[in-house]
Amino acid sequence: MGGKIDRRTFLKQAGALTAATAIPLSLVEVVWGKESGEKFTFAYISDSHLTQIKGTKFVRNFDNGLKRAITEVNFMSPKPDFVVYGGDLAQLGKREEIDHGLEMMSSLRTPVRWVIGEHDYYLDLGKYWEEKVSPLNYSFDHKGVHFVVLNSILTYDSWLDKWSKDPMARMLQMARLDNPQGSPFMVKDPQIEWMTKDLAKVDRKTPVVVLSHSPLYKIFKPWNFWTEDAEKVQKALKRFKKVTVLHGHVHQVLYNQEGNISFYAMMSTAWPWPYPTTYNQAQSAVPKLTVFMNRGDPHSERDGTGWGYLDLDSGRAGHHYELWENSARTVKYDSRRKKPQDTKYQDPKDRIPPQKHY
Repeated sequence: MGGKIDRRTFLKQAGALTAATAIPLSLVEVVWGKESGEKFTFAYISDSHLTQIKGTKFVRNFDNGLKRAITEVNFMSPKPDFVVYGGDLAQLGKREEIDHGLEMMSSLRTPVRWVIGEHDYYLDLGKYWEEKVSPLNYSFDHKGVHFVVLNSILTYDSWLDKWSKDPMARMLQMARLDNPQGSPFMVKDPQIEWMTKDLAKVDRKTPVVVLSHSPLYKIFKPWNFWTEDAEKVQKALKRFKKVTVLHGHVHQVLYNQEGNISFYAMMSTAWPWPYPTTYNQAQSAVPKLTVFMNRGDPHSERDGTGWGYLDLDSGRAGHHYELWENSARTVKYDSRRKKPQDTKYQDPKDRIPPQKHY
């Protein structure tokens, strides 16, 4: 036998033994704590969109993505401390879809921390999720790091009232990408007040990681790459020296810096979304920091998916995107520039043509 292999080499070799579908999961390696500096790893899987066809028949492609992600996590050595599921386990929030996902996720050999997505929520407003999966918002501490989990996909009561008599119609409205009848996501004041009270007992030097489904800043409202009250959430986090927000929902490489908060998007196990800049009918605010995914074949459903891991050193993140049909990407916090930077492609002169379109 040869010597030890690193995590990246192992996962590349393991991937060669499994199906050809891309497996997006993020391995998050935390190497900082409040005092101990204890190193730990957690895995992140997101946006599987398991879709029931009829009875026990589900869309196989989406099932395969989640299955392979679970297999990759189970073969990690050393084993992660826990797994975060970042939301949108189901496609239409059906009990059958959530149960199907829970059955698949039960094969994980590590505990799971759950984040709810809009596809899990809007059929019954999260009732089955709370009954079978987890609370919609909560916090926990792990080895010197304070984690806050938010339900960031709430919306206006007036919009909910319009669809109160037809839950599936409400779900279908929120399930669409480009939908003028939809409604913007938000955290809402009661949850922000809860988070503020929760954080009041946390020292400002303690690293804080916020887990949400939608990005906690405003990118593009027509597609709900948006959180309506993002500024209020950011204000509640302002007193902390170092804050990292990890979110799903956007299905693409995306990163940003606003004040003391670094934002990183995770990949999807189902499909990639285009960048909002491709939609010419409305202006978007895609972060200027983000260097777009290198998309050689925009018609390939597997291109634009992948997995990654984060090294958080001294409270700052380095996000390593492993894109199965593209070159790996590394986005690291640059302490001199005080924002995340792509280590290879940040300078425009180093980019290649496929990175200039989707």
